Amino acid sequence: MTVWLALTIAVVGALAATARYAVTLLLAGRVGWAVFVVNVVGSAIGGGVLALAERAEISADLRLVLLTGLCGGLTTFSTLGVETIQLALAGRVRAAALSVGANLVVGVGAAAGAFLLLR
Repeated sequence: MTVWLALTIAVVGALAATARYAVTLLLAGRVGWAVFVVNVVGSAIGGGVLALAERAEISADLRLVLLTGLCGGLTTFSTLGVETIQLALAGRVRAAALSVGANLVVGVGAAAGAFLLLR
């Protein structure tokens, strides 16, 4: 990996993390929705990138930038974990379980759907 590639990944990741924060502000007061949105969008992007890479329509470097920088910066497992604990501590165990299940099922579904669509 070159220095320029590493820097590009870092910049794209920072921009994606900033976008994630913007979505959090946009959906403030709706616990779990911002994380759900960014995780599903990031999963769909990731599935699409994998499909394009499989067809050799994007380079290995661009794949790395998009998956590691963009998707890595946009999606967030740690926030999902924290919000799940917060919901459970607030006595909203059903909402916590639904959030985890929805993130997993819809996120994987979005990745698979985008992959199959672009394959």
